[in-house]
Amino acid sequence: MKKIHSLLLILATSLLVGCGTTSTVPLTGRKQNLLVTDAQVLALSNQQYKEYMSKATPSTNQQNTEMVKRVGNRLATAVQNYLIKNGRAEEIKSYAWEFNLVQNKNVNAFCMPGGKIVVYEGLLPYTKDEASLAIVLGHEIAHAVARHSAEQMSKRMKAQYGATAFSAILGATTNSSWQALGNEVFGFGANSVLRKFSRNHESEADYMGLIFAAMAGYDPTVAVAFWQRMAASGGSKPAEFFSDHPSDEHRILAIQKDLPEALKYYKPQQHTSASAFSVSTPQRNQTTPGAAKKKQTTKKRR
Repeated sequence: MKKIHSLLLILATSLLVGCGTTSTVPLTGRKQNLLVTDAQVLALSNQQYKEYMSKATPSTNQQNTEMVKRVGNRLATAVQNYLIKNGRAEEIKSYAWEFNLVQNKNVNAFCMPGGKIVVYEGLLPYTKDEASLAIVLGHEIAHAVARHSAEQMSKRMKAQYGATAFSAILGATTNSSWQALGNEVFGFGANSVLRKFSRNHESEADYMGLIFAAMAGYDPTVAVAFWQRMAASGGSKPAEFFSDHPSDEHRILAIQKDLPEALKYYKPQQHTSASAFSVSTPQRNQTTPGAAKKKQTTKKRR
C-alpha cells in the first residue's frame, strides 16, 4: 500500500509540472513553470492590496508623494515600452499602476502583482534622490514583471499541497483553500508585508531593476552609492526588507558587475535633484518587511 501511495504522489507531482505553463522572464531569459494564471494571482493580490491600503495612512507630505508618483510613472512607462518593443504587449493588460507613499518609519517599499506600489516614508532618507528611489522601485517592479509571486504560489502548491494542488489547478479547490494559499504568499503579518522571495529572485530583481531604472532615464550607477550607504548605516539587526536580500557586500559586487549592461539602456533625462526632498535620516535598526545587447534585449542570466 505504501508503495502504491508513493507512486500516486510521484504521478501527482508529474502531473502538476506537466499542467503548468512555461514562460520566459523578461531581460534574463530564465524559463519558469507556472501553475497559476495571471488572473488568479491578480485576484488574490488585489484583495490583499485593498485590505492593506484600507488600514495604511497616506503621507501628508505632498512633495514626496508627487515625487514617488513621478518616479513610479516613469518606470512604468519604460517597462511598458520595453514589453511592447519585445513582443510582450499582451502582458501590459495585467498592470493597473498605482503609486502610494504611506506614513511608516520602517525602511521598505513593495510592488504587488498588477503594479500596485507602496513606499514607506522611512525609505526616503536612504534613497536621498530620485535616481536612488528609482533603483529601489525598479527592483520591486521587477518582482511583478518577472512573476515571482506566481512562482512562489506554484512552488507552494507543489511542495505543500501535492495531489490536492492538482485538483486546485483543475478548479476543484474551495474558495477557502485558494484564499489560504493567497494569504500565505501575499499575507500581511504584524511586521511584514509580502512573504519573502528567494535570494535568486532578489538577485534577478536587482539586475532587472537596474535596467528598468536606466530605461527610465535614471543613472543606474547610483545603486552602488545607495547600497554603500545602507551598508554603512549599520544597526545590530538589518531591516527585514534587506535581510532576505543578498548581503550588502555581495549585492554591491553584483551590481558593479551588471552596471556595464545596464548602462547600455541609459539615456539621461532631467529630473528633480536631491535638494527637493523633505526627509530626515533615521538609524537603520528597525525591523520591517519585505541584459541584453542593444539589438538583443534578452540575456541569459547567470
